[in-house]
Amino acid sequence: MPRRSIWQPSPPTRCADPVRRPLLILLGALAAGAVVFAGSFYLTRQVCMMRMENPADDLNWLRQDFHLNDAEMARIRQIHAGYLPRCADMCARIAAKKGEVADVMAGMTNVSPVTTQKLVELAELRARCQAQMLQHFVEVSQAMPPDQGRRYLAEMQRLTLGFHEQIEQSMSDHAGHEHHQP
Repeated sequence: MPRRSIWQPSPPTRCADPVRRPLLILLGALAAGAVVFAGSFYLTRQVCMMRMENPADDLNWLRQDFHLNDAEMARIRQIHAGYLPRCADMCARIAAKKGEVADVMAGMTNVSPVTTQKLVELAELRARCQAQMLQHFVEVSQAMPPDQGRRYLAEMQRLTLGFHEQIEQSMSDHAGHEHHQP
């Protein structure tokens, strides 16, 4: 007797009607898009709410980078608030002096004694500004734990003075620019 196979192929199944397949894909893509949009909206709203709770906290990086407690941050905020009017005044004075320099230099063909004097005055203002900033940084560093204060002051000195040093270094290393040579 011949053996009969029990297995019989099943009839082909259809996943979906060919007309419905594009509709299902479209609905799935729309659902995924809605989920992404809703998640983005919620996340953005949360970030905005956190920012609005503390909108002008430009000193928060100090707390994070230097691991400061609430009392240290309160003292630093007080120091910073006292410094801001002096900083704004110095910025306004420098801007006004830059305007004077620009006026004197407008249409010039030679550097006059007046131009030189205005440049010296601008340089003096910038030097006073740097000294004022460095004094502020010293005061802030003294409101921190000693190790953190030293690290903060070193970084602020590097940023305050280093900018000009980088420019000076790049100028002195420039090929054919040999002012640094005897």
